[in-house]
Amino acid sequence: MPEPNRPRTTQSPPALDPKISALFLDVDGSIVEIVARPHEVDPDAELTSILERLGAVMGGRVAVLTGRTIEDADRILEGRVVTVAAVHGLVRRMPDGSITRTTSPAQLLEAKRLLLAFAQTMPGLIVEDKGLSLAVHYRQVQQAESAVRAATEQIAQAAGLVVQAGSMVSEVRTPGPDKGDALKDFINVSPFAGSMPVMVGDDLTDEHAFAAAEELGGYGVLVGRPRASAAQYRLASVTAVRAWLAAGTAG
Repeated sequence: MPEPNRPRTTQSPPALDPKISALFLDVDGSIVEIVARPHEVDPDAELTSILERLGAVMGGRVAVLTGRTIEDADRILEGRVVTVAAVHGLVRRMPDGSITRTTSPAQLLEAKRLLLAFAQTMPGLIVEDKGLSLAVHYRQVQQAESAVRAATEQIAQAAGLVVQAGSMVSEVRTPGPDKGDALKDFINVSPFAGSMPVMVGDDLTDEHAFAAAEELGGYGVLVGRPRASAAQYRLASVTAVRAWLAAGTAG
């Protein structure tokens, strides 16, 4: 994880300029509210409308960088965004619709068995199999945080995998690209090439993409409470993000 280059991010972002910008959006906690059970997030007509309008005024320069699978992102966003980096960058659908996937290591099968056995010892934990990663959600049993993080670290280390920490979740994932790598790849192809990257995200998993956006002449927008972050700007909530995005569609 890159070291945040600012102690606290508090300043509101400038108005989104759809003519020169390329927009990269995290999903949970950024454009949709986080819920206790991830599969209970449903499509939302307001968000679908905003994404449609953004795609039109930005010439298709809208991408999603999410920890979810492509299938789940498409379900929630009703297929309105073609360019998607899923499972934190391990799976990517390019603007032309082609999909690339990091190879799934055999060790994930044993890691899944161990994580499921661990989850049975703490009712309320949810183990989500994303194909290339295994996410242990503990939003319903927040007191289990230290135990979950210790278990995922131990299992990942033994299997030669890596841990992806997040908000109320710890993932054992395949080593490979992150959201920052995905942003850098997308910004080099049409229709994103030559534009200024703007990354919107709320979690530690978005820090690589915040740093990549700034490195490429753009900026990051942190969603939620002020904290140390590589993002230059901040919006307080999902509601605030949607309002900011909607205002950009007028351009």
